[in-house]
Amino acid sequence: MLEKTFTSVVELSRLLKDRQISAVELAEFYLRRIEEHKTLNAYLDVRPEATLAQAAEADRRIASGEAGPLTGIPVAHKDIFVTKEWASTAASKMLEGYMSPFDATVVRQLKDAGMVCLGKLNCDEFAMGSGNENSAFGKVHNPWDPNAVPGGSSGGSSSAVAAGLAPIATGTDTGGSIREPAAFTGVTGIKPTYGRPSRLGMIAFASSLDTAGLLGQSAEDCATVLGAMVGHDPWDSTSVDMPAEDFTRDLDKGVKGLRIGVPRQWMGEGLDSEVGAAIDEMLREYERQGAKIVDIDLPTARLGVPVYYVVACAEASSNLSRFDGVRYGHRAAEYTDIIDMMKRSRNEGFGSEPKRRIMIGTYVLSHGYYDAYYLKAQRVRRLIANEFHETFKSVDAIACPVTTGTAYDFGANADPVSAYLSDLYTVPASLAGLPGISMPCGFHSNGRPIGVQLLGEHFTEARLFGMAAAWQRATDWHLRHPAGY
Repeated sequence: MLEKTFTSVVELSRLLKDRQISAVELAEFYLRRIEEHKTLNAYLDVRPEATLAQAAEADRRIASGEAGPLTGIPVAHKDIFVTKEWASTAASKMLEGYMSPFDATVVRQLKDAGMVCLGKLNCDEFAMGSGNENSAFGKVHNPWDPNAVPGGSSGGSSSAVAAGLAPIATGTDTGGSIREPAAFTGVTGIKPTYGRPSRLGMIAFASSLDTAGLLGQSAEDCATVLGAMVGHDPWDSTSVDMPAEDFTRDLDKGVKGLRIGVPRQWMGEGLDSEVGAAIDEMLREYERQGAKIVDIDLPTARLGVPVYYVVACAEASSNLSRFDGVRYGHRAAEYTDIIDMMKRSRNEGFGSEPKRRIMIGTYVLSHGYYDAYYLKAQRVRRLIANEFHETFKSVDAIACPVTTGTAYDFGANADPVSAYLSDLYTVPASLAGLPGISMPCGFHSNGRPIGVQLLGEHFTEARLFGMAAAWQRATDWHLRHPAGY
């Protein structure tokens, strides 16, 4: 049996290969932990019989010599990916109890690699939020402090990994929804380049931004799994026609000779001093390892938040129009005619945050405002992307904060504008479709983790993993776990 609560994906792979533990025993271990820590509310749907059936199949593959490095490794999926054997709700009453007839491509790819699904993870409704306070099925708690948010929208994923309820979990990042939860819970999160993982079967929020990714204990774990969940998908028109690759290839390269850009305007006013100090220490460590730290300027990126909330809400308004009581989702029990039925169904099925974003998006797409808001936002988005691409001609990566501070208390960002401003450092890279990795770099005096993000040019995930691994070899922040778990 497994002796440690927190065991890396790489170590679990070795234990399974050497027959020191079976896939069924491993699945049973995590299922027990999930039951023991239900108060975190990280999971929305757990079906032991389905999990154990997948584990038994993994053991059969291992015994017959058909296993790969991920065969038998448990994984949990954010409830934004549809799954055949677990309910797919997007944490919304609009889809409560919905059973998909197919698996999302990302889910199928990891299943084909032999990974065993533990269940579906809580998130902000339709992935809309930064604190996982917007789920229709209750908020997720941060295992470091039950009074704190775990970040959003992939809060169930970050909480589950941080608490040892899954060795690795899928997430999605539209404007920071992998990187922020990773920072708030002291885990590692990777947002790949937009278009590398398929969006087929990902319940859509903002189609030009939604990106599947992973949250795990380390850069090595995330790099090991990411290779199995990317690749061209002919059923996704936004999928990049590139083969899968070995993202672990640069893990031992270090950072010597690399130029790391730091946007100094992001490191000043508005940033918590302890967060800034922790990031500065990481930069000094990189210098000791032979990297060159370069000050850069990203003046247009400051417009990221208003641009993002125009573009993302416009796309949300379009994508969520299908949930009308006729084609998909919840239908009101009582109504007078079809128009009344649609109104009542949407009013009952959607929570306040999706309603807010649908209204904003419908407004900016309406006649008379389309040019002033939506088209202008798309033009500024292009300027932000060009600014990043020009910057990457002189630096190999960018190091910057993930958020202005650490995980905040529930209710502290009740004002929607305050909540939106918390995405200040994450949305610019999302608008440009860039890859980014978030990792722990210290602890605040309030006892909560501090995160930092590394951003790269398109398709440079392997380099980012190598840089993160260099930091994680030199420190143990990613190996620290919350008390009681």
